[in-house]
Amino acid sequence: MNKKIHLILGAAALLVATPGMSAVPRGDEPVAVASNIKQGIDFVYVDPQMSTVAKKKQKPRNWLQRIFKGSDEGRAGAPNILFAQLAQGLQQYEATWGALPQTRLATGAPLKTGATGKRVAQLRSRLGLPAGSTYDQAVYQRVMEYQSVHGLAPADGIAGRATIASLNLGAPYFERRIAINMERAWRLPVSRTFDRYVVVDSGAAEAYLFNRDQIADTMRVVVGSPKTKTPMMAVLMRTAKANPYWNVPPELTRSLTARRILEQGPSYLRDFHYEVLSDWSDNAAPADLSTINWKQVAAGKREVRVRQLPGPWNSMGAMKFEMPNDYGIYLHDTPHKELFAQDARWVSNGCVRLQDYRRFASWVFPKMPMVTTQAEQKFELPKPVPVYMTYLTAAPGAGGIVFRPDPYGFDALAMPQMFAGGRGKSSAT
Repeated sequence: MNKKIHLILGAAALLVATPGMSAVPRGDEPVAVASNIKQGIDFVYVDPQMSTVAKKKQKPRNWLQRIFKGSDEGRAGAPNILFAQLAQGLQQYEATWGALPQTRLATGAPLKTGATGKRVAQLRSRLGLPAGSTYDQAVYQRVMEYQSVHGLAPADGIAGRATIASLNLGAPYFERRIAINMERAWRLPVSRTFDRYVVVDSGAAEAYLFNRDQIADTMRVVVGSPKTKTPMMAVLMRTAKANPYWNVPPELTRSLTARRILEQGPSYLRDFHYEVLSDWSDNAAPADLSTINWKQVAAGKREVRVRQLPGPWNSMGAMKFEMPNDYGIYLHDTPHKELFAQDARWVSNGCVRLQDYRRFASWVFPKMPMVTTQAEQKFELPKPVPVYMTYLTAAPGAGGIVFRPDPYGFDALAMPQMFAGGRGKSSAT
């Protein structure tokens, strides 16, 4: 293992892992993703058996040409239900919003009910409405429908700057975004590969639990922030820990913990349920606090291992679900339940916080494990559960495709990976 990989152990970095690597993680939070990794559509299959359709370093496919030029692969050859729904949604989008005049609108003040003039006439034409120059109820309803489909919030029926800019992108832009999401769905499991598996969608901040290729349950999750993105990867979940410890990342120990100890004294550790250990091994012993120079720790001249004891205060919550990988990614409970009420749930350092760990555990285990101690307790899953972490910004809905925001900017990264520039379907490589 080279020096660079040593520096990112425990990070949410999309490097191809070698099965069986036994590197010791340094803390329980991922750090920055390696800057040389193209995350737009690339998937990392930590376990080789997880790659069932897309292979390592596979060139993206031109789903626009395959769908619109008659290829059966985009239709009958759908590998899984999400891909099939996106393919159908792409055709429906082309037949509805793609069939409208793709004329460019002039910018200006927001347009709303009661407005009149040339810009309103342009807007009516762009939306396929009868000719006219009045912003009437028909325009209001059509604008609100466009906003709802294209992820413009609030869907208020007012054609403001963001709505006009979105319309001026044109349908081909949004068709390419659907195709990008189809490529991501292509990397999910082929039907009938696994009895059950988990899909964590960082684009929606949702987790989907699949039984025999059908969604059996779904729940909200908290995923990585735009600065500490949850990577697109596939890995096997093998164990769970009740009452887990939280190993404080060394950078946080340096920047926060050491400074607090210098200000408040060693009592800070006791007050916040921390302990200091001799090293990062599983059998590490308590460290002699009298031998630790916290000024050196704060200056980054010495590293110490600090971990938080199990309990309601612990950042891991009541249970942690482990998936052996070199990126420091896992699923866990959280004491901060209030975050799940928010729509914007892109706030973690890369790991995935579960809305309901008990419901998740009861699905993972045939029988909920019996926790017999307040100390950390490890449970082996009866059978490893595949976990696919993806990022979907176009989702199939009852009325067709609905677009979501792109908080990670992965769609922008994917455009040059799949398309050679230009606005139309013919621009795809």
